[in-house]
Amino acid sequence: MKIIMLGAPGAGKGTQAKRIAKKYSIPHISTGDILRANVKGETELGKKAQVFMNQGLLVPDDLVIDMLMDRIGQADCEKGYVLDGFPRTIPQAESLDAALAGLGEKMDFAIDVDVPDENIVKRMGGRRACVNCGATYHVEFNPTKTEGICDACGEKLILRDDDKPETVQKRLDVYHDQTQPLIAYYEKAGILNTVDGTQNMEDVFESIVQILGA
Repeated sequence: MKIIMLGAPGAGKGTQAKRIAKKYSIPHISTGDILRANVKGETELGKKAQVFMNQGLLVPDDLVIDMLMDRIGQADCEKGYVLDGFPRTIPQAESLDAALAGLGEKMDFAIDVDVPDENIVKRMGGRRACVNCGATYHVEFNPTKTEGICDACGEKLILRDDDKPETVQKRLDVYHDQTQPLIAYYEKAGILNTVDGTQNMEDVFESIVQILGA
């Protein structure tokens, strides 16, 4: 069961990816995690990636694909895996398909967690973080007992720059430009499934389970 998670930043695809991984006993694979692991482990691929990172450059797609293929070649991926955050562009998707085809494999499901922009801006704009202990809350979905004060340590909460409406909108614009075309790409491949991400988390997960099969 090889799954790709799609959806705008803040749609909740990462949360759902972790739950899928747990339910089906398959790894949750984030390219950020793979990159960090290779750099930390000083692997050959990690050393190559570090050269680009040291210059403030993006790690090239072919290098990311090599790391990903190395990761999915490990024993714990035998039953499948959930990809979270990759591919982000059509060229990345094409490279991934070609690499998998070389192994006689292909992706089974692409799941798009669909949430309108205005919902995402509201969701992320409602997040609050503790300046002291890092605990996170939401003014609507997970409020603190005392407004603006952390339940855990009593320090003040802030709206992080990343969660400010103008920052969120910029990230959404990039998503629509670069990543949203993947929806049509995987629809054409016949593996796209869309779930309504505006439902509560349990209902979103139940919808995904119905797609994947119990």
